[in-house]
Amino acid sequence: MKFLNKLCIAFMVATAATGCKKLDLAPTDRFSDLTFWTVDANVYNALNNNYSLIYNSGIYFYNEATSDNAYSSSGDYSLIASGNYTASQGKFLGDWAYYYSTIKSCNIFLANIDQNKTLSADVIARLKAETRFIRAFEHFNLAKWYGDVPLIDKDITADEAKTIARSPKATVIKFVIDELEAAAAALPTKDQIPASENGRITKGAALALEARVLLYEGNRMADVISVCEKLMSGQAGAYNLVSKYSDLFSNPTVNKTNNESLLSLQYVPSIRTWGEFFDFAPRSVGGRVSGMSPTQELVDSYITLNGKGINDAGSGYVESNPYVNRDPRLTATVVYDKFNWVNGNGTSKTIYIKPGTDPDASRLDEYNPASQASSPTGYYWRKYFDPIAQTSFTSGSNLHLIRYAEVLLDYAEAKQSLGQMDATVWNNTIGLLRRRAGFTDAGALDFPGTADVTNVIRRERRAELAMEGLRTDDIRRWKTAEAVLNGFAHGAKFGDAGVDNGYIRAQKRQFDPAKNYLWPIPASEIGLDPNLTQNPGY
Repeated sequence: MKFLNKLCIAFMVATAATGCKKLDLAPTDRFSDLTFWTVDANVYNALNNNYSLIYNSGIYFYNEATSDNAYSSSGDYSLIASGNYTASQGKFLGDWAYYYSTIKSCNIFLANIDQNKTLSADVIARLKAETRFIRAFEHFNLAKWYGDVPLIDKDITADEAKTIARSPKATVIKFVIDELEAAAAALPTKDQIPASENGRITKGAALALEARVLLYEGNRMADVISVCEKLMSGQAGAYNLVSKYSDLFSNPTVNKTNNESLLSLQYVPSIRTWGEFFDFAPRSVGGRVSGMSPTQELVDSYITLNGKGINDAGSGYVESNPYVNRDPRLTATVVYDKFNWVNGNGTSKTIYIKPGTDPDASRLDEYNPASQASSPTGYYWRKYFDPIAQTSFTSGSNLHLIRYAEVLLDYAEAKQSLGQMDATVWNNTIGLLRRRAGFTDAGALDFPGTADVTNVIRRERRAELAMEGLRTDDIRRWKTAEAVLNGFAHGAKFGDAGVDNGYIRAQKRQFDPAKNYLWPIPASEIGLDPNLTQNPGY
């Protein structure tokens, strides 16, 4: 059975095993602490359980709503984006508990795996490396959101968990990097594993996550370059960009098997699925409600085909026909007025969003400010549309956590920050991404030596990675959140012509740089553990 199918039947065996009462003698009619880990199948089930806990589709998608790329009117995400949240919001406790429960499961695995005496030493070393990667990923997520957090590198009791203090963020990040480097040394390259193990953590995934962690630190760009060059030179296997951008997300075959994804959340139709797209798609093609919608700010960030921003002289942008002559990734990502929606069976449908323009008057407007079901921004999502989805857009497509495209963007950003960007670096990074996207004009493909290359790279990152959960990370580490998250998040030009030039005001947002660069430690956790302290301002 292939790895991703095994992943989908994983269960909470590790927790169950450690929950058994310890006995002087091992029972012969059931597993116990004394026998569980001696069975190879149990070890792999425990490992697969850890894989299933790496991340989830809700966090993957909806964190975008805390950035300037998207707006969600639902609960905590709306409160976070508007700056009207407290340490008691369920989102903060939910994420905190999710990451630490995964760390707990990993620590149980690492504390017990050596009880197995039938798996080879090499196999056990690999299983440990995979688990250490997962544990490092969870610690990294905690540190980037909450700053100083408890570093838990071994299994602890419930009583111990109520007394642990926060470790400095620098200590946590050092632990993460050390763990990733140790994991990379023990993991096989992508080219060394059989097709049946597609989806398992490899040396490439460990290096790519290390590059992300180092990039987010902001002061270790030489190290970012060094790690990225290992990946770009093939030291961890042969990675490259797939030929068509949208295939990564909406071609069932390419989505599952390609040389661009370094690590993806593994899903299988009818077995392990995700369903967020039901609330991302237009209503006229079967969407339910607009759970999260793209903003005008995201749409405006896509350049024109000659490489210019829409407000630059000579861009060719026409406000009355705003979606033509634009970066092809816009159409691959966002559904806009008169979008040509292609269904999985090859049929197509024009999506009329501007009120009063649908020729079929019997249909509801896709944008209707009086309806909670319609998009509050006048935009919907196309990215991650699954043409073979089940009812209600239930999908078995993989969700890409780390792509080779991100490695190229990391490398370009690091090179630019050290003053080392030139035409060669550009052609091997941004140039590659734009050629893959479909640009042909030299103005978009050639190195813009006289432009503000830093912001060009940042804009490229935004277009390439939109709706993949990384935009909030970027505006926080660049310290631009107070600039882009203060004021209104806008939608399409269907609003009051006398307000904001007619662009919809979707939400008033505020971001206090004195406190909002960190999330608050959940209030209930502080209530349980007197050694936990709160972040400033909360």
